[in-house]
Amino acid sequence: MIRRLALPAAAAVAVLGLTGAAGASTATVAPKPAASTTAAPSPGGDLAPGPYHRALDPLAGTWRAVKTNYVLGAGGAPVVSRDIVVKVNWIRKTGGRFLQERTSGTLAGDRYFRVGVLGFSTIDRRYEWTTFDSVTPTAMTYRGAPVTGSPSVLSIPGEFTDPGILGPEYRGRTIPMRTVIDLRGKPTFDLYFTPPGQTERLIDRVVYTRKIK
Repeated sequence: MIRRLALPAAAAVAVLGLTGAAGASTATVAPKPAASTTAAPSPGGDLAPGPYHRALDPLAGTWRAVKTNYVLGAGGAPVVSRDIVVKVNWIRKTGGRFLQERTSGTLAGDRYFRVGVLGFSTIDRRYEWTTFDSVTPTAMTYRGAPVTGSPSVLSIPGEFTDPGILGPEYRGRTIPMRTVIDLRGKPTFDLYFTPPGQTERLIDRVVYTRKIK
């Protein structure tokens, strides 16, 4: 059993990204395609926003969400937050290439805020996801593998320097992580960590439960 650093509750999980359902299937990945893929060409050239950006349209809007955290709970019981509000919009000044997410609410009794940017790199043909929050002393950065087809479940890996979330023995160590975004039905985000010498495990789950009119 992993010992956790005695940090304030929010500090222990502010690093966690908004996430979804355990065991979710991942998007089809393949080596970087040569000149073409199964996706239709984008108007204005192959570097302009296209169908892979449009696949993110279901995320746009203002949502209430339920966040379940599997790190804070005592005795293996998860901590559930039901007051999370998520606002997602396309950033027009980027030519509609990137979505901005702003999340607010409480987590384990402490106030929580996060801003994230999600987009698709037309030159690398991959999804990219970066978040910054109110407590974590580092950006959480994810870069996916090149994609083909019409993915509805995105698997975007990354890594971060642990400030002590997994215990004092991991402080300063590089921890592999992965966000899985399920765009089908209710948008769902899962965050997984792979501690050194251990198997990947679900850390945090967020389900967009209701779109606010």
